[in-house]
Parts: sequence; structure tokens; C-alpha cells
Amino acid sequence: MVRNIINHRYFIWAVLALPSIPMIAALASGGSGPNGVPLTEMLLHPTGEFSARFLIITMMLTPLRLLFPVSGFLRWMIKRRRYFGMAAFFYALFHTVLYVVDMKNLQAILDEFFALGIWTGWLAMLIFIPLALTSTDSAVRKLGLRWKPLQRMVYIAAVATLLHWIFVHNNLVPALVHFVPLAALETYRLYCNSRAKSQRIQEV
Repeated sequence: MVRNIINHRYFIWAVLALPSIPMIAALASGGSGPNGVPLTEMLLHPTGEFSARFLIITMMLTPLRLLFPVSGFLRWMIKRRRYFGMAAFFYALFHTVLYVVDMKNLQAILDEFFALGIWTGWLAMLIFIPLALTSTDSAVRKLGLRWKPLQRMVYIAAVATLLHWIFVHNNLVPALVHFVPLAALETYRLYCNSRAKSQRIQEV
């Protein structure tokens, strides 16, 4: 019974949505943050941070599986990786909507668009959209061999997200705390792939 609940997609969606509940409740209250800071501005950082976290979790699963090949938990997570990827997209969308509302008009958005910390955020969001739209089983079947190259654009989105985080907040440490483990694991994955390729060549 408990296993069925945990494995059900609605339960997983509910867990992934938990961080957004107090944010939505705060917005629905119509109040403001400390010292009169608009809630749209105050919630920009947490929504973006949760998007980055879910993106990192999604990308870390494959190299972690190489490190711990018999882990049942990782096997369970990999089967449900799509949910975490979609959560990253929805929190990024939430983040973008808050930004647009906080900026109040198109001219204000355009005035700062070419700042490094801004256009990298838009680039990440632009990449998230096709990744989210092609995350379904039907899209995988329809795209065939083109699906994996498209999904690899997530690496560009990850770099753009890192730069966005660093330059918007002008603070290197929090962003690196999140992204350095991912970079280390991806380096390990590349090493494993290179080693496996070398072994195949030697066998031939």
C-alpha cells in the first residue's frame, strides 16, 4: 500500500510541488515582504534556486548510477527522472513569470536584457521549453534518434543557469556549492565513457 502511494505519479508531483505552496500562498495573500519589498521580487531567488536544484538532481542521476550501480534508490530515481526535469522547468517558468511581473513593463525588461546575468537566464528558459515539450513518451517515439541530441542541450541550460545565478546575485559561492558536485560527477561520467570506448577499441 505504502509502496504504491510512493510510486504513484500524483504523490511524486505533490512532493515536488511542496516548495511552491508557501510561495503561492504568499502571493495569494496580496501582502508584501519585509521592509515593503514586493513579493514578486522576494520570491525570485527561491523559485530560481529550486529550478536549479531540480535540474542538478536530474543531471546527477546518471553519473551517480555509475558510482553506485547496485543502488535501488538511484534506480528508482532514474525511472522518475522525468518528473524532476519537469519540476525544474515549472519552477523556472514560475521564476520567469515573477520576473516579468516585477519588472512591470517590456521596456524595463529590454533595458537590462543584454546584461550577462539576464540574457543567460532567458537562454536557459528558452532551452527548457523544448526539453519539457519533448519529455513525453510520444515525443521520444516521434523524434527517434533526434531525441537524445536535443536533450543534451540541458548542458547548455545548466551552464547558462550557473552564469545567471552568479552574475544576478554577484555571489560566486552559493552557485558553486550547488554546481561543483554536478561538474565533478559529469567529469567522472566522461572519464568512464572514455575508458569504456578505449576498451572497446582494444578488443577490436
